Amino acid sequence: METVLTTSGTGLGAMIRTWRDRLPPSAAGLPVGRGRRAAGLRREELADLAGVSVDYVVRLEQGRATTPSASVVASLARALHLSTAERDHLYRLARLVPPGDGAISDHLPPGVQRVLARLGDVAVAVFAADWQLVWWNRGWAALLGDPSASPPRLRNFARDRFPVDTGPARLALWPVTEADRDATDAAVVSDLRRATGRFPQDSRLAALIRDLSAGNRRFAELWAAGEVAAHREDHKTVDHPSVGPVTVDCDVLTDGDSELKIVIMTAVPGSEHETRLRLTAVAGPPAITHDRGRPGLPGGGQSGPSGR
Repeated sequence: METVLTTSGTGLGAMIRTWRDRLPPSAAGLPVGRGRRAAGLRREELADLAGVSVDYVVRLEQGRATTPSASVVASLARALHLSTAERDHLYRLARLVPPGDGAISDHLPPGVQRVLARLGDVAVAVFAADWQLVWWNRGWAALLGDPSASPPRLRNFARDRFPVDTGPARLALWPVTEADRDATDAAVVSDLRRATGRFPQDSRLAALIRDLSAGNRRFAELWAAGEVAAHREDHKTVDHPSVGPVTVDCDVLTDGDSELKIVIMTAVPGSEHETRLRLTAVAGPPAITHDRGRPGLPGGGQSGPSGR
């Protein structure tokens, strides 16, 4: 007769609690006030970082919720700063198949998260290899608008560049122009073709290429050209509703084999645009009301499920 492991402390809820207790608030970029009794994250802090409700975290830890979605598991893994092996273990505890080799990863390794936390209010976001937005900070939301207003699946830079419908904005809530729009379009498409060579079996990337090729003529034309390259830098002007036009340099850094794209927005030092950029960070993103009762719905602009 097969023996089933039922040791206390090894289930989904117990592991989430263990990982929550071990992560210092400072490692997650949270302030540590006086009189704090919890050494690790509080439940409400984990909920905010993962973009789920506090009640859902409670139900997960108490074993009353045992089958979170893949997008929620991905968000919890990022919020808890799990290693790749720990992330995969979390997927299996949730009865899900971990992201396999050859598939695009939405996971932010702890080292990358530490670097991002040290950037403060600099406008920065992280995209997966298919330009799916997987993380952003307060500075990014203040400059471009909070992406959490958009469904996770639609938070994709390529879908924004080459829309197949006339729906609302998904990533930037106010107008953004580039110094050379045609060059940016071509760079994004050639970067996606590069990703198909690196991740030929990824179903999300294949679906993205299929949707844009069929639904956007401009994308189809550029895709047919067959160019392969990486999108590394750009020059943009954000028409911000509070401070006016903000011209920024957009630099794209890539993290190792996972091809995560760290996008950083900065202005020329000492310029009026640097002053305006700082003013957006001071003001913060406009308030957006969320239904916090739905698990997996991003809640604070710090990070959000990718919809994987």
